[in-house]
Amino acid sequence: MPRRTSIPVELSAIQVQKPADLIMRQIRNLISGGALKPGDRLPSERELTEKFGVGRGHVREALRRLEFYGVLETFPQSGTVVASMGTHALEGLISNLLDLDRHDIVALNETREFLELHVAKLAAERATKPAIAEIRAALERFRIEVEAGRTGVEEDLLFHLAVAKAARNPILLSLISLITPDIIRLNKEPGVCASGRPDAALQEHEKVLEAIEAHDADGAAVAMMAHMHMTQAQYLRGAPKPAAPAGSPSRARKTRIAAASRR
Repeated sequence: MPRRTSIPVELSAIQVQKPADLIMRQIRNLISGGALKPGDRLPSERELTEKFGVGRGHVREALRRLEFYGVLETFPQSGTVVASMGTHALEGLISNLLDLDRHDIVALNETREFLELHVAKLAAERATKPAIAEIRAALERFRIEVEAGRTGVEEDLLFHLAVAKAARNPILLSLISLITPDIIRLNKEPGVCASGRPDAALQEHEKVLEAIEAHDADGAAVAMMAHMHMTQAQYLRGAPKPAAPAGSPSRARKTRIAAASRR
């Protein structure tokens, strides 16, 4: 009878990549290798679909994400072109979008909370009437999704991006845009958007907008903080917990260590 052996600790879970991520990696390699430079026009969706050998929807998703985060730009007469920023900046932006630690939910939300509080406060101080109208429109799109019984993850995040634009601080907008893909992914994990959470989030968004419309900076910060705290609590309740790193002490061992230190 074969001897039973334990599984080596070096084994780890396989990360299955989406076609859109693989397309983004290829575009990054073209940029870093100099084959694509700022201002260069990309082939059409049809041509890219044939080149990559995947469905057109995957190509469209990759291009949409790259455009949304400023790597690509689309012009009516010129098509889709590489954005006019440095090659290293473009490569680094795509790398960050792809390689952000996808399991550190707490760190991601701590960073998001810090950014969102300042953005809400600045939006209340600086938002113009057109900017407020854009936030309102984003809120209504989110409302349509929630009332239809859907989570409205993308619409939820578009509301936050509209608030960030209203703050008129391009650096803050870029930082929030950078972490948005992983926020969307985490929201789509089982258990995160539990029953009733989208409805509650909608009400929290309404309070944020009310404060911004009233140009109440402190009120906007308080409303956003409440929203972020509820979001963090939902993640911690519903998201799968990452395994403890190899060699880290167990809870029981931590308790024994703490007890010993008090003696």
